[in-house]
Amino acid sequence: MHLLSRATRFAPLKVILAATLLIAPSLSQAGQDDSAIANRDPWLYKGSDITPDPAWHFGTLKNGLRYAVRKNGVPPGQISIRVRIDAGSLYEQDSERGFAHLIEHLSFRGSVYVPDGEAKRIWQRMGTTFGSDTNAQTTTTQTVYKLDLPAATPEGIDQSIKIMSGMVSQPNITQAALTGERPAVLAEQREQPGPQVRFMNAINGALFAGQPLADRSPIGNIKTLEAATPETVRAFHDRWYRPERTLVSIAGDFDPAMIEPLIAKYFGTWKGTGPAPADPDFGTPDAKQPATGAITEPGLPTRIAFAVVRPWKYNDDTVVFNQNRLVDQVALAVINRRLETRARTGGSFIAAQAALDDPSRSANVTLVTILPVGNDWEPALRDVRAVIADAQVHPATQAEIDRELADTEVTFRTLVETARAEAGSKEADDMVQAVDIRETTTAPSTIQKVFQDARAKKMFTPARILASTKKVFEGTAQRALISLQVPEDGAAAKLATALSADVSGLAGKRRAQANISFSKLPPLGKPGALKAPLEKINRFGPDMNLSQGEFTNGVRLMVYSTKAEDNRIYVRVRFGGGYAALPADKPTPAWAAELALVQGGIGKLGQGDLDALTAGRRMGLDFDIEDDAFSLSGQTSPADFNDQLKLLASELNTPGWDPNPLARGKSVALAGYAGYDSSPDGVLSRDLERLLRDGDQRWGTPSREQISGTTPEAFRALWEPLMKTGPIEVQVFGDVTPEDAVLAVGKTFGALKPRPAIAEITPPVRFPAHNTTPVTRTHDGPENQAAAVIAWPTGGGLDEIADARRLDVLAAIFSDRLFDKLRSEAGASYSPNVSSSWPAGLPGGGRMVAIGQVAPNNIPLFFKLSREIAADLVANPVSDDELKRTLGPMQQSILRQSTGNQFWMLQLTGASYDPRRIDALAGLYGTLTRMTAADVQATAARYLRPDKDWTLQVVPKAAPAK
Repeated sequence: MHLLSRATRFAPLKVILAATLLIAPSLSQAGQDDSAIANRDPWLYKGSDITPDPAWHFGTLKNGLRYAVRKNGVPPGQISIRVRIDAGSLYEQDSERGFAHLIEHLSFRGSVYVPDGEAKRIWQRMGTTFGSDTNAQTTTTQTVYKLDLPAATPEGIDQSIKIMSGMVSQPNITQAALTGERPAVLAEQREQPGPQVRFMNAINGALFAGQPLADRSPIGNIKTLEAATPETVRAFHDRWYRPERTLVSIAGDFDPAMIEPLIAKYFGTWKGTGPAPADPDFGTPDAKQPATGAITEPGLPTRIAFAVVRPWKYNDDTVVFNQNRLVDQVALAVINRRLETRARTGGSFIAAQAALDDPSRSANVTLVTILPVGNDWEPALRDVRAVIADAQVHPATQAEIDRELADTEVTFRTLVETARAEAGSKEADDMVQAVDIRETTTAPSTIQKVFQDARAKKMFTPARILASTKKVFEGTAQRALISLQVPEDGAAAKLATALSADVSGLAGKRRAQANISFSKLPPLGKPGALKAPLEKINRFGPDMNLSQGEFTNGVRLMVYSTKAEDNRIYVRVRFGGGYAALPADKPTPAWAAELALVQGGIGKLGQGDLDALTAGRRMGLDFDIEDDAFSLSGQTSPADFNDQLKLLASELNTPGWDPNPLARGKSVALAGYAGYDSSPDGVLSRDLERLLRDGDQRWGTPSREQISGTTPEAFRALWEPLMKTGPIEVQVFGDVTPEDAVLAVGKTFGALKPRPAIAEITPPVRFPAHNTTPVTRTHDGPENQAAAVIAWPTGGGLDEIADARRLDVLAAIFSDRLFDKLRSEAGASYSPNVSSSWPAGLPGGGRMVAIGQVAPNNIPLFFKLSREIAADLVANPVSDDELKRTLGPMQQSILRQSTGNQFWMLQLTGASYDPRRIDALAGLYGTLTRMTAADVQATAARYLRPDKDWTLQVVPKAAPAK
C-alpha cells in the first residue's frame, strides 16, 4: 500500500516523533461480538442498477440503524465519523420551531458519557480542532454530527464512537443545559447576516408558498426558543431521534471489519421511544399561490429570481435516471454559456444563471437568478428571458453541445484520475448527502461510465437537448421574486407583466465561437535554459524530490516531484512586488485586478476564445495579490501541464486589456456596495483591513467614487508596468518529473525577456495608535446587532518567525478562553474569534485581533473579558492541559496538511529568492513541539501590552456610541 511512503517522507519536518500516528493501527476490538448486526446488505442501492462502490461496507443493525464504512488513507491515520439523523426543521411542529437545531447544540454540550461542556476538551486532547474537526449541522431535512479524528488510536476511536452514540441517543436535555445553551443559539440567530437571510427566507416563501419549506428556517424563531422546556425539547428528540432514522458513515485509515463491531457495540442497544412516527408531508407546489412577489432590501443589490416548480417525487437512482438528468444539465449549460457571453459584452445584466434543484425534497425546480446592472431590472429580465426563449425554439448546434460535453468529460475524468487523493472526510460527507437526497454515491469510474454510455447512445443530440430545454421550463407553476434597493410601487405586478411579455426574436444573433488552438497565443520567445543543473533541497530529507534552479533570464524554478496526488499538478507563478509595490498614500485601480485582469484576455484573444481554448482541458488561470508579490496560478494534469504553462506565461507577457471585464467588474463592485452598511460584519469587511493598517490605501475597499471613476486607461496604466516588472518565481508541485518541469518552464517563462528590478518599495505597514475610546463605525442593520474588535501590533518578516508560531498558539488559547467566557458562560456571542497574522513577506504589519459579534449593550463586556484574558495570559502561565489541548490540534493540523502538495507550495512560496523560508518551514513543527508555558507567557508579555491595544466598535446608527 502507498500509505507507508506517504507517511515516512515527512519525517524531516520534525514529525518523526509522531510517525506512529501516521500509520493506521489495528483495533483491538476487531474480534468482539457483532450479534447486533442484522445484515450487511448494500442498502443504499436498493432499487438501483448503479454499480455499487466496492470500497463501502454496508450494514443494518437489528434496531434498524444503517451504517456505511470504508477504508481511506487520506490523510494518513485519520478517521472521519458522521452520524446523521433523518430529521431537520421540516419535522418540527409550529411550537417547536428551532428545536432540531437546539438539540444539535445540547447534544454537543453534554450527553450520557460526557459531562456538560467537556466534549470539546476531550476531543481537543485527541488532537481535534473545535469547529472544523468537531462540528454539526442542522438543515431542513437532517441533523449531522461530524468528527474528524487525526492520528486516531484504537482507544480514541472506541471512545469517540461511544461518545457520539450517547450524543444522539441520550443528550443532556436538562434545565441547566437548556439555560446555558439557549443564549448561544439566540446569539447565533442574532448574528446571521440580516439582508441575506431575509432574502433567502423570501425566496423560500415565494417559491414554495403553501408548503412547509416556505417558512421553516433551521434557526427557528425567538418565541419558540424562549418557550422551550426540557420536556418539549425531549419530546421532539424522542419522536425523531431513533435508530431506524440514523446513519453512521465512517471513512478512515482503518479496516472496516475493525470498525463495524464498534458501531454494533455502542449503537446496537439503542431503542426508540414510543411508536415510530410517519414522515411529515412536505407538500407539493400549489398553482393557486401568488406567482410574483417583491421585497425591499437596501443592503442587497437588485436581483431577480424566477422559477418553474414541479412536485418532487422519489426516483430509483438508476443509470437511465442519471443519464436523463445529464441531458437536462447539458441543456442548461448551453443556456448559461450564452448568458455569460451576453453579460461579458456589456449587456443589461452582470450575471445570470439557470439551474436544476430538488430543494429539501419539497419540489423539483428550475431556478433562474439575475443580477441586473444597477437598478434597471426590466431590461435585464427581458434579455435573459429572450435567451431562454430562443433556446426553446432553435436547437443548440452540435458544436455548442460538444463544448459542454468536453467540460463534463474533464470533470468526470478528473474525479477518476484523482480518486486516490480524495479525503476520507469528503467520502463520509458524500454518503450522508446521498442518503439525504435519497440517491446513491459510487466510484468515480462508475459515474464516468454512466456519462460515457450516454454519449455512446447518442443522447446529446440537438433534438434531444431542445426537448430537454422545453421540458425543464414547464411545470406546475411559475414563481418569481424581485429584491429592490428602494421601494417601487406595484413591483410585483410589474414583475408579473414582464414575465409574460413576448420576448421572441429578441435574443439577437448568436456568434459562433471560432476554433482556437494554442498556436494562436502570442509568441513567447526562444526557449531558455538553466544556468546550472537543478539543486536538490535536502532540508526535508533525501526522499523528498524537491529542487530549485535559475534560468538564464533570471526566472527561478522550484519543483516538487511527487505522486502523493495522482494526475494533479499545482502551478504558481509569483512576480513583482505585490502590495509592497503599490502606493500607500493614494487610491489606485488595484482593487479591480481580480475582477478584470485575467478576464481581459490574452493578446487578441478574448475570454470566450480562452474558454474555447481550454475546453475539455484541466487548466486554471487565477490571479491574486500577495503581500510581497502578485501571482498567477492554475491546477492541471500531466497531459495538460505544458499548455497550462503556456497559458500562464502568455497572460503575464501579453495581457489583452479588454475594457469589458473592467466595466463588468465595476458593476459587480457597485452592486455589492450597499451590503457593507447592512450589518456589522459588512462594515468590518469593508473597513477593518485599512483601519488595522492606519489608513494605508493599499488595503480596504475603495469608495463608490473610486470604483465609478476607474477607467480602462487608468487600470492599464497601473497594471501594465507591474506585470512587466520584478522577479519571477515558478513553483511546480505534483505529478511531474523535474526534467519535464524544466523543459516546460524553459519553453514558456524561461523564454521571456529579462525583467527590470522593482524600482521602489513603499514604506512599511503601520499599526494604528493606541486608543482609550474605541473607533466607532455604524451600520444600518438590526438594532440588536453590533461588533467589537480589539487588536495588538506584533511583527512581520522572517527574522523572528519563531514568534509567529508562538503567537499562533497564544491566539488559539486566547480564542478558546474567549469562546468559553463570551459564548458558553455569558451567551453574549455565538462565534467570538482571536487570530494572529504575521506577514512573512513584509517587515511589519502583523497583529493579533479579537472579534466578537454581540448585542450593543454587550460591547463593554467584550472589551472587559478580552482585556482580562490578555492580562491573565501575561500574568500567569497556562496549565499543562490547556497547552496540550492547544498544541495537539495544531500539530495534527500540520501533519494532515503536509500530506497534500498545496501545504508545501504555500509554505515555500518565495523560497527561491529567500532561503530563510526553507529554514522557517523546516523548523515549524519543532517550534511547536518544544514550546512551553513559559514561552507562551513571555510572548503574551511582549505583545499583549495594554498601552498598545487598539479598539473598534460597530453599532447601529440609532444606538449611541459607547
